[in-house]
Amino acid sequence: MESAVEAELRKQIMEWVSARAEANGGFLRRDELLDFHLAGEKLPVIDYSRGIRNPASFSSTLSIVSAANGPYDDTESDDGLLHYAYRKGDPWSGDNRKLRHAMVTRMPLILFRKEVANVYTPVFPVYVVDDEPENRQFLIALDESFTFIHDPRHLTEPQRQYALRLAKQRLHQPAFRTRVLVAYETRCAVCELNHGSLLDAAHIVPDGHELGAPTVDNGLALCKIHHAAYDQNMIGVTPDYEVRIAFRLLQEVDGPMLKHGLQEMHGRQLSLPRLRPDRPDRDHLAWRYEHFATATGVPRAAG
Repeated sequence: MESAVEAELRKQIMEWVSARAEANGGFLRRDELLDFHLAGEKLPVIDYSRGIRNPASFSSTLSIVSAANGPYDDTESDDGLLHYAYRKGDPWSGDNRKLRHAMVTRMPLILFRKEVANVYTPVFPVYVVDDEPENRQFLIALDESFTFIHDPRHLTEPQRQYALRLAKQRLHQPAFRTRVLVAYETRCAVCELNHGSLLDAAHIVPDGHELGAPTVDNGLALCKIHHAAYDQNMIGVTPDYEVRIAFRLLQEVDGPMLKHGLQEMHGRQLSLPRLRPDRPDRDHLAWRYEHFATATGVPRAAG
């Protein structure tokens, strides 16, 4: 296949992945990825049973899958690069050959983080930037600029810090959104809006705080209005999962969004995940509610 043709097909596939993920809330499900069609022909975007997708007509790998066993990808190192292990068998043939060819041609790949069963967060474009036969692994970068670095295994400190910032923006934050929205069944915990493209994952204890881990029990699925209101202390949530609206907002008179979107949420119970381990941590809610109470002057007692 001509490289220009393959590049165009990749572009079309990535555009579809981007559109589907945004509509869902930042993720795709396995059946969507396996049932993709292009120009009337079926072209699965992931492999049925392996963590790498090498379409027969492609000269380079299309996508790779990384299983996430915790808040962060377990293949990520402290250099901000992903370490992707060789496929079993001959390191110079088959899947490894096509992944190596992607390094030579600088073809962009799609990385799918498998957050929970059958749910994938897409991260793309990513690039194969180095090959380590001695460790039987490839190095994957989140930015094309790393393909121009002579030795990605020995980054300068500014390069390493840049790679780590990219990992936070393009791996951690989207993965957190996926896990939270899936736990809440793609519904706003306050108003139950069910449109993934209009939902965010809000931290209870802010990201960057020592307690602000990117775990589901430190997150709330909120529509964009309620997320913004939560961040600006217009909305608070008690440790008993009750929504409180700042007193000053309750006194205002404005249009239907204020009345129905905010004021009528006062006193509602959060819609919680079905699984108890996914529900908001009460200590985290108490910490956040204390800040809300201080900012708005509402009583600190939850009841």
